[in-house]
Amino acid sequence: MNLVVGLVVTVLVTALTVTAMLLVRRRAPEGSYFTDGDRASGVFGVLATGFSVLLGFIIFLAFSSYDDSRSGAEDEAVIVVQQVETAQFLPAGAGDELTGQLVCYARSVVATEWPAMADGTQGDKISPWGAVMFRTLKGVDATTSAEQSAYDRWMDQTGDRQQARQARVHGAEGIIPSPLWLVLFIVAGVIFGYLLLFADPAEGAVTQGVLMGSVTVVLTLLLLLLVFFDHPHGDGVGRLHPTAMERTLHQIDDEIAATGITVDPPCDADGNPE
Repeated sequence: MNLVVGLVVTVLVTALTVTAMLLVRRRAPEGSYFTDGDRASGVFGVLATGFSVLLGFIIFLAFSSYDDSRSGAEDEAVIVVQQVETAQFLPAGAGDELTGQLVCYARSVVATEWPAMADGTQGDKISPWGAVMFRTLKGVDATTSAEQSAYDRWMDQTGDRQQARQARVHGAEGIIPSPLWLVLFIVAGVIFGYLLLFADPAEGAVTQGVLMGSVTVVLTLLLLLLVFFDHPHGDGVGRLHPTAMERTLHQIDDEIAATGITVDPPCDADGNPE
C-alpha cells in the first residue's frame, strides 16, 4: 500500500464516520445519549487507552520484523561479496564455477525472489542456486592448507548467508495473524460506535465532525502503518528494495574486472539457469 492509496483510504473512512456522526446528531437528544458525560468519557478513555496500548505493542513487534528483514537483506548481500573473495582461494575450476553461481544467486534475489516477496508468493521456497553451489562444493578437493582454510571459511559463510536470507524472507510472510486483525477491527468498530453516542445537536456540526474525524484519522493511520510493516517489500516510499544486493552485483563486477578473473555466469540477467 503506497502513500496515495493510504491517503485515499484515510479520507474515505474519515468521511464515512463523520457523515455517520452528523446523521446521528440530527435525532440525538440534547447533551448526547449519555446522562452522565463524565462517566461516559471515562469509559471511552479506557477503551481508547486499551486499544492504543495493544496497537502500539503490535506496531513495535511489526517494526522489529521490518528491521530484521532489512538487516537480513544487507547482511546477505555483504556475505555474497565475501564468498566471492573466498572462492578465489579454492581450486581454480571450482572457484570460478562458484563465483559464477554466486552472481546468479544475487541476480535471482533481485529479479525473482524480491518480486515474489512483494506479491506474497515466496513462501518457504529455497534458493535454487544455493543447492547448485552445494553440489559444486561437494566436488571440491581441497589439498593445500590455503584451500582447506578457504573451504572451511566458505562453509561458515554459507550458514551465515542462509540465516540472513531467512531473516529477509521471514519479513515478507506477514507476522500479524488473522485473529489479531479481527480483534483490532472489532475494537476499532466498538470505539466508532461508542463515539456515535456522543452525538449532540446542541454542539456545532463542525465540533462534532472534528470529534469523530480526529479519532478516525488516528486509528486509520495506525492500522495502515501496521499493514505497511506487515508487508514491507514492494514499491512505494519506505518499502524494502533489493538495493543492497544490486550494490553487491556492481561490487562483484568491479572486483572481477580489477583482478582479471574471467567469470561466465550460467544464468541470464534475471538469474534463471541457462
